[in-house]
Amino acid sequence: MAYHRSKQGRSLERRKLWGDPVLLITIVLLSLFLFLFILYPLLTLLLDSIRGEGKLGFEVYGRVLDLKRFRQAFSNTLVLGAISGFGSTLIGLLFAYVDIYVTLRRRAVSGLFRTVALLPVVSPPFVLSLSMILLFGRTGLISRSLLGMRHSNVYGLHGIAVVQILTFFPVCYLMLKGLLTNIDPSLEEAARDMGASRWKVFVTVTLPLLLPGLGNAFLVTFIEAVADFANPMLIGGSYDTLATTIYLQITGSYDGTGAAAMSVMLLGLTLVLFLIQKYALERKTVSTLTGKASRMRAGIQDRSVTVPLTILCSAVASFVILLYIMVPFGALFKLWGKNYSLSLQWFEYVFKYDGMNAFRDSFALSAIAAPLTALLSMIIAYLVVKRRFGMRPVIEFVSMLAMAVPGTVLGIGYIRAYANGLFGSAHWPAFQEGGSLHQIMPHGLLGSIYGSSLVLILVFIVRSLPVGTRSGISALRQIDKSIEEAAYDLGAQSGKVFRTITLPLIRQSFLSGLVTSFVRSITAISAVILLVTPQYVLITVRINEFAEKGYYGVACAYATILIGITYAAIFIMNWVLERMDNSSRSPRARARWRRRRGLEAL
Repeated sequence: MAYHRSKQGRSLERRKLWGDPVLLITIVLLSLFLFLFILYPLLTLLLDSIRGEGKLGFEVYGRVLDLKRFRQAFSNTLVLGAISGFGSTLIGLLFAYVDIYVTLRRRAVSGLFRTVALLPVVSPPFVLSLSMILLFGRTGLISRSLLGMRHSNVYGLHGIAVVQILTFFPVCYLMLKGLLTNIDPSLEEAARDMGASRWKVFVTVTLPLLLPGLGNAFLVTFIEAVADFANPMLIGGSYDTLATTIYLQITGSYDGTGAAAMSVMLLGLTLVLFLIQKYALERKTVSTLTGKASRMRAGIQDRSVTVPLTILCSAVASFVILLYIMVPFGALFKLWGKNYSLSLQWFEYVFKYDGMNAFRDSFALSAIAAPLTALLSMIIAYLVVKRRFGMRPVIEFVSMLAMAVPGTVLGIGYIRAYANGLFGSAHWPAFQEGGSLHQIMPHGLLGSIYGSSLVLILVFIVRSLPVGTRSGISALRQIDKSIEEAAYDLGAQSGKVFRTITLPLIRQSFLSGLVTSFVRSITAISAVILLVTPQYVLITVRINEFAEKGYYGVACAYATILIGITYAAIFIMNWVLERMDNSSRSPRARARWRRRRGLEAL
């Protein structure tokens, strides 16, 4: 009986699908977009790596594996990923536990911890690396000026690991905070009533419930660390990782096929970790922690617990704040390490030369990509949650796949796939001989989009798509399907239902996805550094160029303005969301809201 009902349900969904041309066209166009701009570049890289110099085979992989530099980079990447994943998970757990379990006497302290835990999420990925060099480099403020160390070396594994841990621990904090909130406090209180100490309760009750979530957070951070390009490139020194080795293989050695083979191996590593995280640990976490806590948790006020945890969080928070303070000071000092008098000369330099072009191009391209990404994310989330059709699992998987694709791999894939037009040949041998991709004549469909604004916008969309899609899926799952079914019963088509009912209900997630996409796009570097041409100047590429040359004042000036842009975008989003939330309240509720904030005069 259940089988027949299920079969009838699938048959009804198919009839609805074929009877709704708007929905059918949307699925076809969306599938075409995902294939052309996510799968096709990656498949092209795979074909490049096995085709080699004109014939099918795996000779390129053998040649790459014989390179000592590649083997060392692969080993370095695994070590760095493990250290960064473990450190980020540990600090993320510390901040999440203090936020959920510990009652601090001053609310300002807990607010500070939450703010610091979110700072690296919305900042450019290389800001902390830049600050570490300014503080602990050869002419660092602490290493040289305060401690008198003339041969301080912040470059290498230890420098990258510290920066990546501080960059990625907010991801673990956000994941573990939700898991800790959903743990029923009665489980822990029962152990306490039986005489167990708080440490015993944490080890025997809380930690076992968190283990799948900890593994999930570790793998997510591991993937991020393995795929990171900006930090190893800036502060790595001679410590090569796969991402930087691939970049140097194509820009320094002009070895396109070798870079393709390296990219496939890096993609294979991140893809395996992504599949484990998504289809094993993520589901296990959901099955371990179901529902919400049955009641409010009584915060820990025991000083033997609160004092050491507060000291640890304060130490991390103070160090993060110090790193961020150094960026604007680096732009204000005349000459770092020599002359610490204040001056605006580096800001004047930025705006006198091509600074305005960089800000204009970065802002314009990100502003175009952001609404497209937010709308596309909401459409994918709607199809995944609200519709039933055969391609649904494939669309969900491919839209999330970009999360596992390192930026350098995606950039090389776009060069190979689109440098000579759609389905054209990129002629790697010409590039290997030192030829420029700008000199290659288009032979594929649509002409060459390499070097155009379109390819940069597409990369921005693809890189931000998984975040917006996950946010949209979470929001749509909270909407009762009967609301939309009533509109369908009245004769509305899918397009009208999505436009007039679904989208207004998830407008906050849409706006959040829009701003998140804008911030991720304007701070991106790994995916676009190989795709940027002199025609378009991006802020992040300029920061990387000046930092590599040792012009830290100019790099800090660019970074300071970029941080200001990102936080202005987030402030505007929060203001709009607050206004939207306030306008949806009743007059009495708005009055209570104002009283709570001391706004009676308004």
